[in-house]
Amino acid sequence: MVSKRKRRASGAATLLDVAKHAGVSPMTASRVINHHPHVGQEMRTRVEASVRALEYRPNLAGRSLRTANLVRIGVLYSNPSAAYLNQFMLGILEQSSVDGSQVLVEKCGAIRSQRAATERLLAAGVDGVILPPPLCDSRQTIAELDARAIPVVAVATGAPMPEVNAVRIDDYLGACAMVRHLIELGHRRIGFILGDPKHTPSALRASGFFDTMAAAGLKVSPAHVADGLFTYRSGLIAAHTLLDAGSRPSAIFCSNDDMAAATVAVAHGLGLRIPEDLSVAGFDDTPVATTIWPALTTIRQPVTAMGRAAVTLLTEAIHQRRQGQTGGPVQKMMKYTLVKRGSTAPPAR
Repeated sequence: MVSKRKRRASGAATLLDVAKHAGVSPMTASRVINHHPHVGQEMRTRVEASVRALEYRPNLAGRSLRTANLVRIGVLYSNPSAAYLNQFMLGILEQSSVDGSQVLVEKCGAIRSQRAATERLLAAGVDGVILPPPLCDSRQTIAELDARAIPVVAVATGAPMPEVNAVRIDDYLGACAMVRHLIELGHRRIGFILGDPKHTPSALRASGFFDTMAAAGLKVSPAHVADGLFTYRSGLIAAHTLLDAGSRPSAIFCSNDDMAAATVAVAHGLGLRIPEDLSVAGFDDTPVATTIWPALTTIRQPVTAMGRAAVTLLTEAIHQRRQGQTGGPVQKMMKYTLVKRGSTAPPAR
């Protein structure tokens, strides 16, 4: 007991002492002491009163170092594709390790869940937030973060908001490249599995498919188009719709790899050989593309590199704000690659 009073009298009270005295968490006490803007006035008053009562003197050198160097990055996700998310998080963790930043991750679902997850990230003191798809297009979440002066990086959005930093590829041109590849192989009856309509890249990939088919003078039968949701299960249903029809396509282009993998599985189940009887192509080049047989021809979206780029972009935006600078939003376009593998070939005669 004597030691506590002596520490406080000598100015050696700790942050934990202040938090306990004020009846708040150490994180909240730290945010008040470091003048974080997102703290309620009542909480701020309590902590400041405890600082005066205990004569707390922060380690200015240590605090300065933390303020200058430590960046807390929040990641808010609700992506149904585990393969995509694993690649994306790998890039984020790699770059944050290099930068020395801290990463906090929250999962969410519907709007109410998004709000709760956003509040948890803000309460943890994040300096900026990365939004992978589909949250990259959540106007409400982005507006709430902007109202708190929290910089955002939207990743893989098909329609980046002009006021938000973004990292993406050209989904439209990527889809065009894949359809041209199938046409060059000799395919004329090409089926297509759409992506989730809530994701902006879905519409771009669909436009790329239909526009390229039209430019080649090829009509798309309504029976050769099926709805999907970017999930493996939706790919199973869509593939059955396309392959159980009387006049099935000779090739199927799927809006992502998960649905393409499901299409391959359905084809095998129907006794079809890939690619002799049916060519299948995907999009993204996630790990599933090379773990099925035959390996998928796909459009490589550099997901891991996009995660790294998002961290770099967000860190730069955070440092700019700390220095009082107001740089405009950056929209970084990454390169896609057409990767040809064993799942596509000329159609059988």
